[in-house]
Amino acid sequence: MDRGELGDFLRSRRALLQPSDVGMPVGSRRRTPGLRRFEVAQLAGMSPDYLARLEQGRGAAPSVALVAALARALRLSRDERDHLFLLSGHHGPPAAGPDEHVSRVLLRLLDDLATLPALIASDLNVVLAQNALADALLGEQTGLSGYARSCTYRWFTDPTFRARQPVEDHEGESRAQVEDLRATVAARGGDRFATGLVRALRAASPEFRRLWARHDVAVRRSDSKRIIHPAAGLVELDFDVLATAEGQRLVVYSPAPGSEAVGKLELIAALGRERFDSAELRQTP
Repeated sequence: MDRGELGDFLRSRRALLQPSDVGMPVGSRRRTPGLRRFEVAQLAGMSPDYLARLEQGRGAAPSVALVAALARALRLSRDERDHLFLLSGHHGPPAAGPDEHVSRVLLRLLDDLATLPALIASDLNVVLAQNALADALLGEQTGLSGYARSCTYRWFTDPTFRARQPVEDHEGESRAQVEDLRATVAARGGDRFATGLVRALRAASPEFRRLWARHDVAVRRSDSKRIIHPAAGLVELDFDVLATAEGQRLVVYSPAPGSEAVGKLELIAALGRERFDSAELRQTP
């Protein structure tokens, strides 16, 4: 880890970003160019004090996950991201698994969608970034490891994840997940993570094996989804893939005009992100 170079690099990249670049209000009384330190820390989901220590060349080496989060928060290019990994004492992003470097174009679009739940996911259904309203509606979906990073894997192996949708919707959701996965696996042409994901799902889920054997295929570009939220109850939304880049998708959820879901989304936004690992409503800071 090169603490001095790392600190200089973080400060220089922070100075290049404006609030409008990341969907934040400009505000007033900005004495220095770029984002404030606490704003970058908020985007990366880390402590402002720890970021300050890193910028001052005093912090302990950040983890791989934290370096990836900083790269996304600072909107780094792929080369800048790789440089950040090296300065942090790592050998670069992990070679195995989907690339977590989110497209700058998709991040810019995500930042502009503050009033609708939106997220960026890989073609293997790995959530790479999501806005605050998606956090509040769906719960935190990033930061997982292994095949559990894929929502498709969790759909077939994690009952609590599946419980976010009504039981009567499960069969249709399962079919759509498998059809989309088959299209992605074929497009990736023997990709190790993709083929390993299929093997793991076939071993873990009889339902997946049954559906996979049908050889149905369809890229999921739009659909409707009913989501059970712990405070708002059943929320019915449309979702659409509005943009794609480098195997990544910008997915946006929206309510039908005049529907109950409009008011429910307003309630969810006011409550903020809820914990989904308990039946109790325990709001996180």
